[in-house]
Amino acid sequence: MRFDEAERYLLGLIDEKRSRGRLGLDRMRALLHELGDPQDAYPTVHVGGTSGKGSTATMIAAALSASGKRTGLHIKPHLHSVTERACIDGLAIAPQRFAALLEEMMPAIDRVRAVAGSPSYYETLLALAFLHCARERVEVAVIEVGLGGRLDGTNVIKPEVAVITSVDYDHTDVLGESLEAIAAEKAGIGKPGVPLVVAAERPEALAVIKRIARTVGARVILVDHVSEIEMQEGDERRFEVKTSRAAYDIRLPVFGSFQRRNAQTAIVALEVLPPALAVGVDAVERGLGCVTIPGRMEVIGIAPTVVLDIAHNAEKAQHLADALRERWPQRRMHAVVAVSKGKDAPAILDALAPLVDAFVFTSFTAAGRYAIAPERLLEFASSRGLAAEAFEDPLEAFSYACARTPKDVILIVTGSTFVVAAVREEALRRSFDVARTARSLRSG
Repeated sequence: MRFDEAERYLLGLIDEKRSRGRLGLDRMRALLHELGDPQDAYPTVHVGGTSGKGSTATMIAAALSASGKRTGLHIKPHLHSVTERACIDGLAIAPQRFAALLEEMMPAIDRVRAVAGSPSYYETLLALAFLHCARERVEVAVIEVGLGGRLDGTNVIKPEVAVITSVDYDHTDVLGESLEAIAAEKAGIGKPGVPLVVAAERPEALAVIKRIARTVGARVILVDHVSEIEMQEGDERRFEVKTSRAAYDIRLPVFGSFQRRNAQTAIVALEVLPPALAVGVDAVERGLGCVTIPGRMEVIGIAPTVVLDIAHNAEKAQHLADALRERWPQRRMHAVVAVSKGKDAPAILDALAPLVDAFVFTSFTAAGRYAIAPERLLEFASSRGLAAEAFEDPLEAFSYACARTPKDVILIVTGSTFVVAAVREEALRRSFDVARTARSLRSG
């Protein structure tokens, strides 16, 4: 099987509405059993939450790798290639290896389909990541929850530590419309005897998490109770995380108070790992000091300064706004925004509106996912008195925004993984280099 054939096969599995109606672990367990239960071949760290779970998982994996441990990582969504779902020590699985593993899995997929229904796109990619880590004999793997927690496919693992980064409103059509209902789903990753590190702060969510943890016998460790952040003057990326065990001098390559919070959470999780997986202070500092998180407060241009950030819900949009205020307190801003159907677009706009002088709304093309029409986003903006225009094509929207954004204004690309991916992919394809970014797209 060639890689392009593997991609076509996977796209054929996408049926979002049907998959969401079939949430549960039986099919995932059946598929993994047919594959020899690869997820049990190595210790794991399980990371869930509404926002910050991908960054926190990446930071934990970076520190483990820096300590010399062969470390697997599964996060979602990917930006440019499905191979990003299965990484070892920061390197995505090779495309041909990906295709070979998927081809090997197909008889197992067919057997499961006959008795439990077809494994979904997400379940198939997750199983492949588990299998890749087992075949490559990782010493530990960090696994990000896909959706919710209790019924997410990742909840088949038996982790050394589980993490809940935050609880807020997102995927309410699946997880429930109250914060308590969402918290209950997130808390579903708690397991008997497994430490549950919690960075969530909202009292109503914490109450639910603590109650469920007591019921299952998981020891709750509140990040704010066991650690604190002390900033270093003059550099928002330089700070110290103090715990009862150690003080960590951290300089993150990524911006934002939310990323400092993610680093703090990662450190607490690393400290409660068993002795065989212990990570020293130096490895934590080195790992977090070189962590890369594409599409999260990522700067790809300076004329104008272009910032990519996957802020696809209200909480993430507020985190983005806070980070932008901190990083560029005196700068004006423009934004290119696309939002997926089912997301709270008005709340996303409300978070960004105090910073943004002009919006350009756009759409995207992605199998099984659909964008809110740019014209509908224009209506939301108009009702709020916001200056905005709309283009269907994301690269056309970005080109237009670049041409009309002065050099001293920050241009943000956000609202959806897919619009960030489209702009970033074009940047990589054309080997954009800072100031050439805008000029290349304008002329293209």
